[in-house]
Amino acid sequence: MFTGIIESVGTIKSAQRTPAGDLLLHIEVGSMSMDDVRLGDSIAVNGVCLTVVKFDAQSFWADVSNETVAHSGFAHISSGQQVNLEKAMAMGDRFGGHIVTGHVDAQATVVAIIADARSWRIDLQVPKALQRYLASKGSITVDGVSLTANEVTGQIVSLNVVPHTAQETIIMTYKVGDKVHVEVDVIARYLEKLMLGQQQEKASMLSSDFLAKHGYWK
Repeated sequence: MFTGIIESVGTIKSAQRTPAGDLLLHIEVGSMSMDDVRLGDSIAVNGVCLTVVKFDAQSFWADVSNETVAHSGFAHISSGQQVNLEKAMAMGDRFGGHIVTGHVDAQATVVAIIADARSWRIDLQVPKALQRYLASKGSITVDGVSLTANEVTGQIVSLNVVPHTAQETIIMTYKVGDKVHVEVDVIARYLEKLMLGQQQEKASMLSSDFLAKHGYWK
């Protein structure tokens, strides 16, 4: 689990296709300490939870499955590209953002970047299927960054990025038309699953036998 508080901006040293066809990333971690990292640990790279398969003091390697490549921007990642990094949350750590799983839901498109005093307003167009999970003043993860949805209008989500967040992440490299990873609030997803399950359970009770027993079916 992650919190959406970015620890460092890293750099892709290499992105290699393996003989099997999937991807191996080598990532330089910048200012993020690797002192407590172990093989098998999770690190979020632009919001995508990846497993450390090798590491040294300044970098780590991670496998990226074809499934992840197909549903993320990693299909077009290249050497020299900057990425947001966050190590998985340890028990007892301060919870600074919101619950982030590292399981990206989709890619959204940057449709506007507007100066707002010392901050920036960034508008994203999210896929229609994600609309129902987003609410004004609710949480959303963008390339691994925990942000607040200031306003939601149809498929457009307006975010406010304060100077500190802009300086400590890759957000200020965005341009209109760029694709970014988004993860909706996991609580919204589970609430939907719970409610749909209850509806399906009620619907399953309305069988011909049930209706006949209560005098509504002959």
